[in-house]
Amino acid sequence: MPRVVSVFFPTLATDRIRRADPSIPVDGPLVVVARSGSKRWLSAVDANAARLGLHVGMAAAKAQALVHGLHMVDADPAADRAALERLTLWALSQYSPVVAADPPDGIVMDTQGADHLQGGEELMLSGLVNRFRARGLPARSVVADTWGAAYGLARSMMAETKVIPTGKTADAVARLPLSSLRLSSETVISLRTLGFQTVGELAATPRAPLALRFGPEIGRRVDQMMGRVAEPIDPIRCPEIIEVHRAFAEPIGAAETIGKYISRLVTKLCLELQTKGLGVRRTDLIVHRVDNTIQALRAGTAKPVRDDAWLTKLLRDRIEKIDPGFGIEKLSLAATMVEPLEDKQIASSLVEDAAVDVGAFVDVLGNRGTYRIYRVAPVASDVPERSIQRVPVAAEIGQNWPMTWPRPVRLMDRPELIEVIALLPDHPPVWFTWRGKRRRVKRADGPERIFGEWWQRTSEWAAVRDYFTVEDESGERYWIYRSGDGVDLDTGSHRWFIHGIFA
Repeated sequence: MPRVVSVFFPTLATDRIRRADPSIPVDGPLVVVARSGSKRWLSAVDANAARLGLHVGMAAAKAQALVHGLHMVDADPAADRAALERLTLWALSQYSPVVAADPPDGIVMDTQGADHLQGGEELMLSGLVNRFRARGLPARSVVADTWGAAYGLARSMMAETKVIPTGKTADAVARLPLSSLRLSSETVISLRTLGFQTVGELAATPRAPLALRFGPEIGRRVDQMMGRVAEPIDPIRCPEIIEVHRAFAEPIGAAETIGKYISRLVTKLCLELQTKGLGVRRTDLIVHRVDNTIQALRAGTAKPVRDDAWLTKLLRDRIEKIDPGFGIEKLSLAATMVEPLEDKQIASSLVEDAAVDVGAFVDVLGNRGTYRIYRVAPVASDVPERSIQRVPVAAEIGQNWPMTWPRPVRLMDRPELIEVIALLPDHPPVWFTWRGKRRRVKRADGPERIFGEWWQRTSEWAAVRDYFTVEDESGERYWIYRSGDGVDLDTGSHRWFIHGIFA
């Protein structure tokens, strides 16, 4: 069963306008006005306008009368579509091979077979929303079994993310309003006049009277939301993407047959890449079934490659994820992320030692989705938690690690408060209590004084930390520090923290 993610951007149009026109006040209410003939209404409102009671569909004259100083901009559907297309293409390169625009304010993608690369559905949704928020674009995201359910929930809930378990669609959508069914506004108004308020009430009503009065559209939308009728996603494709296809006169379904044609597609794709001097970092296999549904598999590599044998292996290892159903009528293979790749002379072992390449090992683990693999690189900072960063495995590290005092193997995300008995200002602790266990200090080394970065943060103008490496009676070694110099309270609180653990 597919898993569909719907992403809703409640302020897409207004955010686009603010980026295009910096003169618009950030804290002022902004609305977008659409028109048809002499009729003018609000097609989009920002958060400031929504807090003042304005909403989509309100007459523009009424909104202008209610809010003084309202900034009104005419709608530009073409620019909104272009902005939505850019977001869709970005999601295609980052999250799933099957992504499509869901106008006017959302995108939809099938993440079955690709969510494991992001650490699972919950981490995928939270990471997606956080990346949009970091760029000033609020978003809500839902993953469910159907496009209709994900669409309705994303536009009806207040939370940023929500994961609907497989098989729980009917319970999740029962209380949704009728507007979440993607029906025309006239149909929704007529249904409310008849007494219907929620999707659950409509789904429990006999179809014949509704079809006689409104036609088959209501039943089709309900069935799509419940998963009784398939609603395929027509994925967007960038013109620059290198893609190869193979259609079949007779549907295929055996794993051996699928693997054979995957190998042929990979060979064809690598030839296309070679003519352009490119290597692939992310490859998408799109499976078109005879029942008009699409499946997708995504394989990534740590560095650009053009080895058809290796790419074939990465895709073949995941053939069991493909459900051929009644048969597969077409296979497509696309290189959705490419980088320049030049042929290099392989070093001879008789002349010099060959460098150990762990790229293949990283590719296998990364495509399984069990591990999130990265390297740790140094950063020019004296503050320990700011002195390292995570980088891709294949990234080149131009800066060397500083040769200073020994650092622990495990550095905590946040220092943890501990209870300590120590003689101030320069003596190490005699014992300390961490996580409810009291530990007596047998050996200690320090202090190592680290000053705050006052040139970056005014709050660290006089900040000082004194670090000690201590060993308890059981031989375990810890990296602890005192906030402050032990004399002046302006340099710190004089409380003690544990910041790392040595191997």
